[in-house]
Amino acid sequence: MNIKIRIVPALIVLLLVVTSVGIARARSEDLVTVYSSRKEHLIKPLFESFTRDTGIQVTYLTGKGGALIERLKLEGKNTNADMFMTVDAGNLWYAATQDLFQAVQTQTLENNIPSHLRDSKGLWTGLSVRARTIVYSTERVNPVDLSTYENLADTKWAGRLCLRTSKKIYTKSLVASMIYHHGINKASDIISGWVNNLAATPNAKDSHIMNAIISGQCDIGLVNTYYFARLITKNPNVPLKLFWANQDTTGVHVNISGAGVTKYATNVKGAIKLLEWLSNAKAQAIYASLNKEYPANQNVISDEVVSSWGSFKQDKMNLEQTGILQADAVKLMQTKGYR
Repeated sequence: MNIKIRIVPALIVLLLVVTSVGIARARSEDLVTVYSSRKEHLIKPLFESFTRDTGIQVTYLTGKGGALIERLKLEGKNTNADMFMTVDAGNLWYAATQDLFQAVQTQTLENNIPSHLRDSKGLWTGLSVRARTIVYSTERVNPVDLSTYENLADTKWAGRLCLRTSKKIYTKSLVASMIYHHGINKASDIISGWVNNLAATPNAKDSHIMNAIISGQCDIGLVNTYYFARLITKNPNVPLKLFWANQDTTGVHVNISGAGVTKYATNVKGAIKLLEWLSNAKAQAIYASLNKEYPANQNVISDEVVSSWGSFKQDKMNLEQTGILQADAVKLMQTKGYR
């Protein structure tokens, strides 16, 4: 009898412990925490729609990509982040090299996102696409004279070219693609030609490049297409147009915004569900309209403004290469005086 009296309270305590753990776990699965270098107005509508569809709440912290990566490294196992979102495959690749992601390979992601926009080990995936191509003055440039990124090194563009500074990740990724496609020696010649053709010191922003062309400082440049979309939305009559580079060769250089599930996520299941949801048609359409980017899901139609530019062939280089070759790209630009 005494033995029974002692066992029953122990069982009750054990059941209470198991139940409380179950409740904590259930609550954890109802909340996903995201660290994001994307600005709030670009992610909040997505997270709100995800919550309406799934009932899973999303809390998020925004900041500079580099600072968030360092925070994740410092927090380690104690991080609250279940997912990290940022722009440019080079940044995602770097985060992966710092052991900040865990592999996620699902049929949904493989079906929705092309392989060249995903890490081969499943550490991160692209969620929106930005094309970096040629923009030119409709007043001073005949588009029949345009063809490729490589051709911008031709002497006919001497004193007519504007570029973004070599310090920006977009530039590093583009030059990395030149190295990938041509090897270091030919890429070196191309970059040298670009530098020789510059009309001015490289610009800090893509918007500065377009303003320089409008003002007559230069005639052509390279920009991410969503910057062009922002400009023509405000000024439809601006004397600029886009030209799709390398359509007979490698295709237009593309990059991504993307995300991965953090290594020490406490809600892995919820984070994977969010990642998959962000790759579906509904989320991709929201992405496309918010920042005039291209859907990473090739089955989703682009925003009306973006669609008006027509279709183009993408460079199918796996975007891991933008990170793998980033150090080589930086060294090459330094050697050639590309500031």
